[in-house]
This record gives sequence, C-alpha cells and structure tokens, in this order.
Amino acid sequence: MPAVDKLLLEEALQDSPQTRSLLSVFEEDAGTLTEYTNQLLQAMQRVYGAQNEMCLATQQLSKQLLAYEKQHFALGKGDEEVISTLHYFSKVVDELNILHSELAKQLADTMVLPIIQFREKDLTEVSTLKDLFGLASNEHDVSMAKYSRLPKRKENEKLKSEVAKEVANARRKQHLSSLQYYCALNALQYRKRVAMMEPMLGYTRGQINFFKKGAEMFSKRMDSFLSSVSDMVQSIQGELDAEAEKMRVSQQDLIAVNESVYTPDSDVTSPAINRNLIQKAGYLNLRNKTGLVTTTWERLYFFTQGGNLMCQPRGAVAGGLIQDLDNCSVMAVDCEDRRYCFQITTPTGKAGITLQAESKKEYEEWICAINNISRQIYLTDNPEAAAIKLNQTALQAVTPITSFGKKHEVHHPSQNVKNMENDKIIPNESAGVQDSTQLIAPGTPIQFDIVLPATEFLDQNRGGRRANPFGESEDSGKDEEEDSLLQQMFVVRFLGSMAVQSDDTSEVIYEAMRQVLAARAIHNIFRMTESHLMVTSKNLRLIDPQTQVTRTSFELTTVTQFAAHQDNRRLIGFVVHLSEALGEESMSAYIFESNTEGEKICYAISLGKEIIEAQKDPEALAQLMKSVPLTSDGKFMLLNDQSEEDGTVHEEGEESEA
Repeated sequence: MPAVDKLLLEEALQDSPQTRSLLSVFEEDAGTLTEYTNQLLQAMQRVYGAQNEMCLATQQLSKQLLAYEKQHFALGKGDEEVISTLHYFSKVVDELNILHSELAKQLADTMVLPIIQFREKDLTEVSTLKDLFGLASNEHDVSMAKYSRLPKRKENEKLKSEVAKEVANARRKQHLSSLQYYCALNALQYRKRVAMMEPMLGYTRGQINFFKKGAEMFSKRMDSFLSSVSDMVQSIQGELDAEAEKMRVSQQDLIAVNESVYTPDSDVTSPAINRNLIQKAGYLNLRNKTGLVTTTWERLYFFTQGGNLMCQPRGAVAGGLIQDLDNCSVMAVDCEDRRYCFQITTPTGKAGITLQAESKKEYEEWICAINNISRQIYLTDNPEAAAIKLNQTALQAVTPITSFGKKHEVHHPSQNVKNMENDKIIPNESAGVQDSTQLIAPGTPIQFDIVLPATEFLDQNRGGRRANPFGESEDSGKDEEEDSLLQQMFVVRFLGSMAVQSDDTSEVIYEAMRQVLAARAIHNIFRMTESHLMVTSKNLRLIDPQTQVTRTSFELTTVTQFAAHQDNRRLIGFVVHLSEALGEESMSAYIFESNTEGEKICYAISLGKEIIEAQKDPEALAQLMKSVPLTSDGKFMLLNDQSEEDGTVHEEGEESEA
C-alpha cells in the first residue's frame, strides 16, 4: 500500500501558517470524501431497495402460483398437471425467495450499514472536531489580543496573572482540540479506504453466496479474489490500530509538557536569548495607522528570508514582502503604552514598520536577528560563524586586552577620501600604538543619553523663552549658517560617550567604539536617538529632525580626533578636547552610527578644519576655493552621487552643500 499522508502532531502547538495550509488540504479532502460518501450511499440504498423489491416480488409470485388451483375456469380439464407444476415452481420460487431475503439482509448488514456508520461516526466526528477547533482557535485569538493590550506601565499584577492564565487555558484548549482534530483527520485517511472497500466486499460476498447456493457458478473464480480483498482489509485495519496507538502515545507526551509552553513571557527575568540568529520566524503584532490619530494592531506571522522581512497571514499559501532589511536599523520604541515594541528604520532614516513581540525573549531575539541581517551577514560563506564572531567581539569588552591595535595590524586608510581629481587625506593618525588602559581608564562609565529628546529640551527652556507671534526666528544659529563656508548634513544615531585619557591617536576612538558597543550588547540597550549632524566650518551641531532644535554643539577647533570604523564603515566617532576651570582639561569620545559611510563625515570634518586654517591666510583660502567647487553663493560644494541614500536633506531647487 502507498504511504498515507499525515498531519504532524508536534506542529499543532505552534499553529504556523504552513500547518494551517496543510490542514486546509486535509479539510478539503474530508469535504470531498463526505460528498462522495453521500452519493455512494444513495446508490447502495437503491441496490438494497431493488433487492427488497425482488424479495417481495418473488413472494408475490409464489402466492400467485399457488392461487392458480383456486381459480374457477370454465374449462378446468387437465389443470392438475398445471397445478402440480405450478406448485413445484412455487416451491422453487419460495426457495429463491429465501435466498433473496438472505441476500437482502446481507446487503443491509455488510454493504449499507458500514457506509452509514462511516458517515455518521467518522465523518460527523471530523466535522464536530473541526467546529470545536475553530471555536478554540477563535478563543485563543481573543485571549492573545487581550493579553497584547496589557499596559507596560502601572500594570496590575493580578490582572496580568489572570490574563496570562486565560491565555494559557485558551492555548491548552486549542492545543488539545487541534491534537484531537489532527488525529481524526489522520485516521480518516485509513478509514476511508476501509469504508470504500468493505461495503463492496459485503456486496460481492452476498452475491457469490447467493449464486453458490443457486448454481455454484462463480465461487471458484471469486474465492481467491475475495480472499485477497479480505486480507487487504485486515492489513489496513492492523495499520490503523498501530497508528492509532502511536498517535495516542504521542498525544499524551505532547500534552504532558511544561506549563511554560502555554504561558507567554513565562521567564521575564532571565530568558535564554540567542543573539546569533540570522533568520527568525514567529507571530508579531503589526501596527497599522487607520486615521490621523487612530491605529490598529494585527497579529500576523512574520519570517525572514535572506535580507527580507516577510509576512504571511493565516490561511495564505505564501508570504509577502514587508520590509527590505539590508542596511536598516532597528530600535526599541514606546508605542501606545504597549510592551516589547520595536521599530525598523530604512537606510534613508525614514521610519518603517512598528512591531510588538509577545515576550521579552522574542522581543530581544527579533532585534538581534534584524541587526545581524541588516549587516548582510547572510551573504557570507558561513553566516552562523560570522554572527557568532560579531557578537563575541561585544563580549570581549569585559576581557582586558593589551592593545587594541593588535586587531588592526594592517592599517586601513579610513580617512583617505577622494574629491574630484585631487586626493585629500585626513591626517592625525599616530604611528605608535598605545595600551588600551593608557587610552581609556579601566571602569570609565559610559553615557548613553547625552542627547536629550526635543520635547524635553523645549520643556526645559519653555519658562525662559517666548514664541514670536510674527514667525521671526530668534535662533542665532541661522546667521551662523549663512556665514559658514561649509554646510553638510548627515543622519546619525547616538550610541554613547565616555571620557578618554589621550587624543594623540585614532586608536582611542576604536577602543571607545568597542567598549560602547560591548556595553550595549551586555546590558541589552537597543534604544537610539536619531539626529541630524550638521558639519559646518565652525562647529558640529546635533539637530532634532522634527523640530529643528539644536540639541548640542561642538566647536570644530575642539575636535582633535575623528575616524570611521575600519570594518563597520557606518560607525563614526570623534574626540572633543575642552579646557575646564582651574586650568584642567577634559577629553571625551562620542560614538555615532550613520546612515552613510563614516568616511564621508570624516572628509566633511577635515574640510571644515582646512577652511578654518585657510581663513587665517587669504592666499591659502583662495587656493582652497580653487581646488574645491563652489555653489552659486560661494559655499563649498561636496560632489556626492548618492546624497539621498546617505540621508542628506535637500530642498527642491537647492544645491547639495558641503
């Protein structure tokens, strides 16, 4: 016999769209079988009715033959022979009537009854379990929606416990109903074969028995065939019994699992998180904007495929593309007082989709997986090893090393940038390599929130400033921008800052990058503040992208070191050297992640420093202005073919200023 298709009971709890899609095939098969069984039963009932009619007809015929002698014929001579002959025929017909009655009874017991039992028992059971499974699935969806709406702050622990218990009960109920439903559908694949052949076996045996007693004509030809059919039925019945026992044992094992598989977010304190994922799949809540201020959340199945985030609604055959993850960034966000929310931002800095995970473990694994995919690790020969290596570099921050320079034995000219036909090299690279403890003191604290959100900045300054009702700006920075010979804007995200002990070499920036990224990975810090970094010939300013408020500013003369990471070119850092009171000096390293290559930011800073030096000597300034193209208003212009991809903001009709 060919192999029988089966639903895997182990996938009942996950309830993935693939399982639902396979389940729909089994349900379609069951529906077709039900329709065919009804038609087959009608045909068999018609045969049984014809056989019953044959019994009544032969019985009536026998009576009519015996009634011949009671007829008063006018010419009755010679009727004795006819009467005796008809009596004999009447006995033959009675014997045949007995055979027909036995055949009708046998057809009723072995042909009609099995197909009726199959329809009323097996097919009705499948239909009932289907309804129960649908109710349990809907109840689970309602409980999950209720659980997803639990507030993040000021939440009632008693309410959370009750809702979590409700989710667990609904999930357990759905799991049990799905197991019963899957078992019934699997068993149906065996029973339908028996149900189709057993009635015909009874019909054929009844006919052969009828003809055996009547003429002994077909028995020798049909015995071997009937024997083989009987053996086949017994074999299928044996397989059904073995499979039923196997499913019963498997069902008991799957039900006897730990309670944590039903309860979402069962281990909040210390979940086992895999940070080396390069692919991920599972259910998430997707935020959809339905109006100006109204939103809805939809629970969908998401999975990654290469560098794409795919979404597959329940019941769909295949998934669709939701977001291209290459060079994207992901960060945790506060959204509608919901827990475990994160947002994916496009390479151009545009806010993408907002998603919500059901547990802390899923929340952090999704963020780590998207981070790994955005760095295009999946394109390497061994993506798993690359992801492990990438995350191990973060953990190395807690292990002292003698020199950060040992990781970069081959010097990369990260600050060499070509501008038109001339090569401009950013200097300040020290040939010597210092010990990491000489660059940054051990135990130096790292600050992750130096950049205040725009709302907090406005709240802090609201008391001392008044809004001008005539729309005139009081920001003196506008005049500074007009006087500046260089203006270039980049989209960046602040990662952290820390005090350093030396600004003689760019190695201090690499060490600061390593420690900041390691601290973020160890302490699970994913939140980042996005800003616009304005590079001018006077200063570096961080601007809020929504309100255009300057968050913080650094004089360009105080920036003593700047460099991009040699492997991850989207990382950029610089050292600010300030003079404090009482003659003391302080040095701090600031680390950012940019949407564009860090080399371009370094080139803009280097150009700004060259302008500052050139402004001291008119001849040098004139020479510099000849070597770099200018805009129509006399400002330095940076030639950039990929300004939009780099996050540079331009108005329609304006030049690309640098």
